[in-house]
Amino acid sequence: MKRSFTRSLAIVSALAALTVPGGLAAASPPAASPAVTAASYQRGPAPTLSGIRAKRGPFAFSKVTVTSDQAAGAFGGGTIYYPNDTSKGTFGGIAVSPGFQGPEVSIAWLGPRLASQGFVVFTIATRTVNDQPAERGDELLAALDYLTGKAPAAVQKRLDPSRLAVTGHSMGGGGVLSAAKARPGLKAAAALAPWHLTKNWSTVTVPTLIESATKDDWAPADSFAEPMYESLTRAPERAYAQIADSDHLTFTRDTPYAGALEVAWMKRFVDGDSRYSQFLCPGPDGSGYAAYRASCPIS
Repeated sequence: MKRSFTRSLAIVSALAALTVPGGLAAASPPAASPAVTAASYQRGPAPTLSGIRAKRGPFAFSKVTVTSDQAAGAFGGGTIYYPNDTSKGTFGGIAVSPGFQGPEVSIAWLGPRLASQGFVVFTIATRTVNDQPAERGDELLAALDYLTGKAPAAVQKRLDPSRLAVTGHSMGGGGVLSAAKARPGLKAAAALAPWHLTKNWSTVTVPTLIESATKDDWAPADSFAEPMYESLTRAPERAYAQIADSDHLTFTRDTPYAGALEVAWMKRFVDGDSRYSQFLCPGPDGSGYAAYRASCPIS
């Protein structure tokens, strides 16, 4: 990686205020693959495009801090966001990793966005900001284990330990792929501008979304995200999206285009909610994306 990668990601939180303009969609996706069969855990009202693009969904939420001491060296601590509602049943859980040199704040936007859509979300800090992708994969899984075994009672009361997923940015996105390979029982994975020296992920059997940026100098799509997506030949469902007019740090802030796909993917596969298939197959409506292709989830 370039030295600028280290320097620039160290100031990631200062750059989080930048915005991403829209763009045009790419060609239509390939033929559909067999559907993923899963029970449906519908949480929330009928979805709309504006609803999944919004920064907040229908659920009020609370949060609790996990210290590095409580993490006991398995990861660097973090923040758990969880819906307040107890009337709808339990919610799926999602662990989130930052990228190289990135603090927890660089992926903190995913906590409120996903929790307000009906998930228990754990945004973590890594043991060190220099941890490599495989280490981040281990930390993501350790964070899920913390959720299911050591989280406060209010969190565990709302968590369905059988419905878990991972997401992350840059080396954290590489960690997502490592975690999905190591734990095939995960319901979903979403890698944002992933960086990993391994490009072949043909053994992954978890539904996987990969998002990339058009102007990414640190994890160029043609060297990272695209070959990673193409290698996911055993994933029961997969999708690839490139956010228009974006760069590597686009995924360190809330944007309607990246965030909408995160929500739709997690809803479709963690919740098994086929109402969200409309946003994944044939794909987004055209604005904000430079490319999109998918195996097409079947309702």
